[in-house]
Amino acid sequence: MREQWSSRVGFILATAGFSIGLGNIWRFPYLAGENGGGAFLLVYVAFAILIGIPLMTAEITLGRKAQLTPIAGMRHLTGSKTSPWNLIGWFGIASAVLITSYYVMIIAWMTAYFVMLLGGGGMGQSPEETRATFDAFIGNPGPVLGYALLVTLFIAFVVSRGVAKGVERYAKFLMPMLVLILVALAVRAMTLPGAGAGLAWYLTPDFSALQPSSYLAALGQAFFSIGIGMAAAFGLGSYLDRRESDVPGNAALVVAFDTGVAVVAGLVLFPALFAFGMDPDQGAGLLFVTMTSLFQQMPGGVVFGVAFFFLMIIAGFTSQVAVFEILVSSVVDSLRMSRGKAVLLCAVGSFVVGIPVIMSQGPLSEIHIFGLNFFDFADTVSSDYMLAAGGLLISLYIVSQWGWKRLQEEANRGAGRVRAGAAWGYLFRYIIPVAVALVLLGGFGVGAGNPPLFLGCAAAVIVVYALLLRRFPA
Repeated sequence: MREQWSSRVGFILATAGFSIGLGNIWRFPYLAGENGGGAFLLVYVAFAILIGIPLMTAEITLGRKAQLTPIAGMRHLTGSKTSPWNLIGWFGIASAVLITSYYVMIIAWMTAYFVMLLGGGGMGQSPEETRATFDAFIGNPGPVLGYALLVTLFIAFVVSRGVAKGVERYAKFLMPMLVLILVALAVRAMTLPGAGAGLAWYLTPDFSALQPSSYLAALGQAFFSIGIGMAAAFGLGSYLDRRESDVPGNAALVVAFDTGVAVVAGLVLFPALFAFGMDPDQGAGLLFVTMTSLFQQMPGGVVFGVAFFFLMIIAGFTSQVAVFEILVSSVVDSLRMSRGKAVLLCAVGSFVVGIPVIMSQGPLSEIHIFGLNFFDFADTVSSDYMLAAGGLLISLYIVSQWGWKRLQEEANRGAGRVRAGAAWGYLFRYIIPVAVALVLLGGFGVGAGNPPLFLGCAAAVIVVYALLLRRFPA
């Protein structure tokens, strides 16, 4: 008999743990600050509600209906091993493998910085000094490989214990801890002298700053932050009871949780940065250079820094546990392998695949694929192409194969106050596939620096889709 979640809370926290990752902590606040602050936030929330909740509901519903993980589940739903719609499962698993290859490395970096700060810092005072320390650290693969191995073993241990005793139990423990640490850090940051300037920069709505690219950025952030297209929601949904689980309500709570964490993360970063006159930047530069330099300068900064990196470790770890669970359970479902052997196979495989990614920051930095090192290649292919392609396939599968009525009936089985209503049918049929296709266009860089080209391609997408709609059931 297939294992199931022991409680609704466990499923919500585990799925929220998957959705809430590193992008919530640094990417969303930065995008909001650069695209109109509160104005961008309003646009983002609108997209999360109109597109994120329905698509996550659809993905979870497919998994609950199949009672199998993505590849085996799509074969079951289509009734064919060769159906092109099975690519939904394959794209999701391929994305999970690529994301795992570099996500574990980033968690390893954060673990190392947590240990270094816990030991007293010594990483330099200025951004230039902390940049030199960071570059030297990632360029030396030995310690990074050691931390990555520890992270992999811990993730494998949690997943080896199963869904209820492993993934769910640790999510129930770690997710409340994440919220408490995040809120505590936000309160501390907002009480720093001069923090008000950062709050104003981050939250003041500036609708004049919204450009056409801002709407695409908000749409892309809503799509990728929630984690649609990786088939993780499909896999996690496969452990739900088909009769009693409230899929639309659960999806709405997960999206609300994901959005709330992203918003509060900005209340941690920007008040602190502005209080010390430091410029916000993106990605590794913000996490390991700017913020680390900040911790060295602010009163009680070591405690603040230790808590911050522990928060980052929790966010990364809970995401990766859910992704690893989907990889393991897919091996179990597809190859009929025992869970223990599947955990061992996935742990060894993911660590080996991650070695060139780790080495690409040092000894293998000169090796490129299509002009990208291994890290950038895995990140670009998974985040910019495969997730969006998987999400597009899911939306087209619902519209052209399942049909809205069938999805509505299945999704509302066991639903509470939040239900898949008639308005969702119009969203799925007319809005969501086009919106996801635009995200995919943006991922390919179509129209980057050339808005007329993007608008022309977008118009072509709309025309082609309008022609295809005639062949889809109403």
